[in-house]
Amino acid sequence: MASTGVKQDVPSNVYNRSDAEKPPVDSVSLSGARISADDGEAGSLPPSYDHTHRKLKPRHIQLIGIGGTIGTALYVNIGRGLMQGGPASLFIAFSLWCTVILAINNSMAEMVTYLPVSSPFIRFAGRYVDDALGFAAGYNFFIFEAALVPFEIVACNVILHYWTDKIHVAIVIAVIIACYALVNLTAVKWYGESEFWMALGKVILIVSLICFTFVTMLGGNPQGDRYGFRYWKDPGPFAESTKTGDVGRFIGFIACLIQASFTIAGPDYVSMAAGEAENPRKALPRAFNAVFYRLTTFFVLGSLCVGIVVPYNDPTMKAAFSEGRPGAAASPYVVAMDRMGIPYLPHIVNALIFTSALSAGNSYVYCASRSLYGLALEGKAPKILAKCTKGGIPLYSIAVVLAIALLSFLQVSNNAAVVLQWFINLVTASQLINFSVITFTYIKFRKALAAQGISRDTLPHKGFWQPATAWYAFTATSIMCFVGGYSVFVPGNWDVPTFLFSYLMIFLFPVLFVSWKLIHKTKWRAPEEVDLFSDKADIDEYERQFVPAPPRNTFMKYWDKTFS
Repeated sequence: MASTGVKQDVPSNVYNRSDAEKPPVDSVSLSGARISADDGEAGSLPPSYDHTHRKLKPRHIQLIGIGGTIGTALYVNIGRGLMQGGPASLFIAFSLWCTVILAINNSMAEMVTYLPVSSPFIRFAGRYVDDALGFAAGYNFFIFEAALVPFEIVACNVILHYWTDKIHVAIVIAVIIACYALVNLTAVKWYGESEFWMALGKVILIVSLICFTFVTMLGGNPQGDRYGFRYWKDPGPFAESTKTGDVGRFIGFIACLIQASFTIAGPDYVSMAAGEAENPRKALPRAFNAVFYRLTTFFVLGSLCVGIVVPYNDPTMKAAFSEGRPGAAASPYVVAMDRMGIPYLPHIVNALIFTSALSAGNSYVYCASRSLYGLALEGKAPKILAKCTKGGIPLYSIAVVLAIALLSFLQVSNNAAVVLQWFINLVTASQLINFSVITFTYIKFRKALAAQGISRDTLPHKGFWQPATAWYAFTATSIMCFVGGYSVFVPGNWDVPTFLFSYLMIFLFPVLFVSWKLIHKTKWRAPEEVDLFSDKADIDEYERQFVPAPPRNTFMKYWDKTFS
């Protein structure tokens, strides 16, 4: 077995499982022959206990990370943050939260590249900290991702209504669910390919909108208005929210920070593809680094641009949000285009926003099904959910997620759509809890390496400024979990449903943890007891035998390099 630079004195039974729990020998090819990435199932060389296939290329992983986090929030809902805090608060909040995402990315990359398996951070929480933490983290992430699938389906339907109301709601929902099923139930490489192209549309849209801002602010618009940073001066850089004066401006900044904390993600989506990534120890470090820098560019510049193109007190934008106008009607960019008298462009923006919502829902189906699959592998969900097709697709896990997606049919009734939005609000803190678990798990992982004599210099990827960045992200995400429902504590704003919707997952998470711990009598692992080697032998063997498939032609050679 080729060395990866990591300590190799591994116990002979690296799986810590009985032979009965392993799949038949013929399910894995370890013959010693070198295997090409395009040699079918043998080329996938899945671990002996993880049956997914490694068919996602670096360019797929890059765009999956972008596709999962860029949705309607960056193009439309960001206008709500602008109205609450003003352009300066929005820009500062998004820039600040990007440093937290960098710290999370830094921690995640080190763990996942060491052991790139399916649902990594969920399984690491159980393996490195406490089995009960893995149980709670797994269901927290699954509920979060699964609930967002019907949310995005509803968003797609609303976006279509920008053009026409003649298509029945149920037909649109059924077609979208069928598309998700078709993409996710075929070979994973087709999921990766579809997500690549849809996410590429998101990149084109945000880059185009940034260029639109730059050109029009310098006078490149039908009116020849060289408006520059006019709206940073009038009505001003900071908006007052709820209260007046400095207190109101501070509350506005907190509102922008909350929006940033729920909008900006990325590392978790990249990591969920680790078990199906081709040559992961080479591809994933580049993917983690590149996705962070690309996402921060989009979010930081995007938050700057919306504060340039419209004032935070724009009456058209306020009316669009208050009236719940469909599609891109509430987008700051579309409001600016209409004000400048630019034709056709709003329709193009709406079309690309539709593909963004479609892509985000597709990513949520993938991540939710893989998290449920990871729970089943660890014995925390029914075993049938760990069953894969010959193509490496966790069929039953995907079926469960698509069943939850049927909740989107609640939109057939307007009142039911409101109930659906309440259901989505119940899990808005889940992402922050997820990030807190990831960074705390990394802290325990690092202590385990030190206790077991494994130098971090021998790892496939070494994060910088650790453990300081992990503690920074853990502190920031933990605090923001409790800040999310701040508005109900402002005098005169108390609302019981809002309080419950904001904090239910924070109350539920420790209940899940304690329940599993008491029932199964799990142990909080000491650093020297942490299992750092299970499944590692299969990854090492895959890496030793992997031979990249040659590009089909010269174009594909440079195309793949562009996104690698």
